[in-house]
Amino acid sequence: MAVWQDTPVFLTGHTGFKGGWLALALHAMGAKGHGYALDPNTTPSLFEVARVADALASDTRADLADRVALQAALTAAQPTVVFHLAAQPLVRASYADPLGTFATNVMGTAYLLEAVRQVPSVRAVVVVTTDKVYDNREWVYPYREADALGGHDPYSASKGAAEIVAASYRASFFHGADAAQIATARAGNVIGGGDWAADRLVPDCLQAFAAGQPVQLRYPGAVRPWQHVLEPLSGYVRLAERLLARAPHAASAWNFGPDARGDASVGQLAQRLASLWGQGARVDMPYGEAHPHEAGLLRLDITRARAQLDWQPRWSLDQALAHTVAWHRAWRAGEDMAQLCRSQMDAYGPL
Repeated sequence: MAVWQDTPVFLTGHTGFKGGWLALALHAMGAKGHGYALDPNTTPSLFEVARVADALASDTRADLADRVALQAALTAAQPTVVFHLAAQPLVRASYADPLGTFATNVMGTAYLLEAVRQVPSVRAVVVVTTDKVYDNREWVYPYREADALGGHDPYSASKGAAEIVAASYRASFFHGADAAQIATARAGNVIGGGDWAADRLVPDCLQAFAAGQPVQLRYPGAVRPWQHVLEPLSGYVRLAERLLARAPHAASAWNFGPDARGDASVGQLAQRLASLWGQGARVDMPYGEAHPHEAGLLRLDITRARAQLDWQPRWSLDQALAHTVAWHRAWRAGEDMAQLCRSQMDAYGPL
């Protein structure tokens, strides 16, 4: 798309799963991506196997807490758009390291936005949070952007706090005709090729199936809004375009999730994955074991994104799962994963 051709973009978290896919997508659109992140935290990683570094104009490895390095990288990039994805992204890890989770997800967001204040070239900032920012009441209806923020576990609470930080910076420092536009994006549970994170359902399933072992589920009855990684990324890109155009009300919070057919329980999703994998893949769903608290029912209302951003999900849950399994089978077969990512992006269509 013409708006992205040669546009400098600053992307935090580019060594992660979602950030890696976004870096590849931005490159495919002609943007000049500048990455800022820690080293990949899994081996293997999407960053390595899909050669994400080749899609970047620069690749800075540093912590968000290193304010000197962050400011220097942002100033050198002189970006028009900033996508902030760097985070501690796991619920169970947040119980093990709550202070580190709050430091990265809350103060990291504040450090980034403070650095943006010093770089006038920035016109749009998309801060990526999560669907878990809502005060989850286990309601049957999906959460809307105006619903109350909350968070039982440290991860959810830290992302809710990041939303408040972004809203505070927007109201306090980013207003007026020449100010950068800041929005936050809340996505559902993301799946896709190249995710090897610990304690995440799809990676756990695929690793168990490949080893010929049954996958053990912690919360088989928990319902989540599942979507392929390209779905929310298309929303982030569409949102950034609206921010650049200074569309009314774009500088606010947005949900990006599947339609109702994308909602499924953990057990249902695992069984569908097992069916796609074949070769005797099995799912073990023991009830009653003690685990740290996680929400049981979570759905997102995407009405606002449909109506005001002209955005909607394209792939069904079955399509998302099929593309995920195909990606990991190709990786195990030694195929060119950078090329496979491009093929899947082509199949998805323009972001």
